Amino acid sequence: MLHPEWICIVDFGSQYTQLIARRVRELGVYCEIHPFHLSMDAITANTPAGIILSGGPSSVYEEGAPRVPETMFELEIPILGICYGLQLIAVHHDGAVDPAARREYGKAELNIDSQEDLFKGVSSDSVVWMSHGDSLSRIPSAFEVIAHTANAPICAIRNAAKRQYGVQFHPEVVHSEEGKTILSNFVYEICGADGGWNPRSFIEQSIEEIRETVGDERVICALSGGVDSAVAAVLLHEAIGDQLQCIHIDNGVMRKDESAQVVQTFRDVFHIPLTFVDATDMFLDRLAGVSDPEEKRKIIGATFIDVFEKEAAAFRDAAFLAQGTLYPDVIESVHFKGPSATIKSHHNVGGLPERMNFKLIEPFRELFKDEVRNVGRELGIPGHILDRHPFPGPGLAIRVLGAINRGQLDLLRDVDEIYLDEIRAAGEYDNIWQAFAVLLPVKSVGVMGDARTYEFTVALRAVTSLDGMTADWARIPYAVLERISNRIINEVRGVNRVVYDISSKPPATIEWE
Repeated sequence: MLHPEWICIVDFGSQYTQLIARRVRELGVYCEIHPFHLSMDAITANTPAGIILSGGPSSVYEEGAPRVPETMFELEIPILGICYGLQLIAVHHDGAVDPAARREYGKAELNIDSQEDLFKGVSSDSVVWMSHGDSLSRIPSAFEVIAHTANAPICAIRNAAKRQYGVQFHPEVVHSEEGKTILSNFVYEICGADGGWNPRSFIEQSIEEIRETVGDERVICALSGGVDSAVAAVLLHEAIGDQLQCIHIDNGVMRKDESAQVVQTFRDVFHIPLTFVDATDMFLDRLAGVSDPEEKRKIIGATFIDVFEKEAAAFRDAAFLAQGTLYPDVIESVHFKGPSATIKSHHNVGGLPERMNFKLIEPFRELFKDEVRNVGRELGIPGHILDRHPFPGPGLAIRVLGAINRGQLDLLRDVDEIYLDEIRAAGEYDNIWQAFAVLLPVKSVGVMGDARTYEFTVALRAVTSLDGMTADWARIPYAVLERISNRIINEVRGVNRVVYDISSKPPATIEWE
């Protein structure tokens, strides 16, 4: 999808790079993240309204430190350098960076020396978030200091004539109280962006492109019922109607009644052609006796391809395969996240289309998850689909620890349903990023009706998070946890003990396996 107006974000490995992109898009301006080693052709082929240089873990003086082509600074395109990006600007323009400066991490009071352009409308003592080891010790020529803190006398610089700016702090994080205003000033006041990037404009442009690409041919979509595939299916149906054929596969490790709900919603509410395949027996037979979580994932992935390939073969006139690939998937798969990071392959990026000889349609490969949800709302998809907590591809197979069987899966389904019902009833569901139950391969002694029991233990997990990269355990009220525990033990035969996981990520992960 070609966007006439965009901001180019150059990534130097900062943990906040995707956050920069999300903030810019929230302002109504389209942007893309590119690795630091991008060619200048990528810039000049479709000239951006502005360039943002991200932070990063390196020192500009390290051997092999990531750089951009020097000619980038000579383009007549506004540039904003953040942290490491600021230091690159300084070094290029004969400034100096002190590698021995005291590391500064956390909140700081920003004293603004000039409230024009970049800091227009920003309080003179705004709170910002610092995270750096190096800092500027000499301002580059033709630049001026426009803000400082108690520990950083050169905290923000400007060359108004060249429209090049740099800040030592991170305006993209929520801890920088007026960071959104600062980014808005850059993209609108300095870059002169018009805006207009919103769900409705995305839908209109996508429908036009899908129709032009597909023509009269048929598209197959693997519909799991999750947010991404659900919104993709509805968008495609808006574009091409019954040329879309969805396939939903019950792999036996989904939540209670989930497949029935998917079929009912998409056949009866959205009137989308849908083939339902109950492949429970095949999946569970192949998973029998397997306890290693990575092996479970491989088996489920391979089995899904086998089943999907067989079902798709029935539609011989299908030429396209639709996937719910998101922008973070693309970034992780084809971009360096810094100079020494490993490129990660994602299950939605590659693999299946090559084997099945389909042309690929990925309508959301430029969107973040929250943008997909906003598109879904614009398309009229109900909240119980759009606002669902994340659910892993391997499903309950990695929430039953150890080898799995039907009885354990059914038990966990009942536990999970009670858990989610109660946190919804308590008004806690929307405050939680992800909540789920885990069946432990542990039995313990209990007492029920004066009789001894020896039954399973389940662990409840609930976390709060902005993006899943880090997470804290959710402070569900004790009274709610008490109701959940009582209901599970009283209503689910086979469970006599409930525990609550209070570990954060890191060091723990959100899922147990």
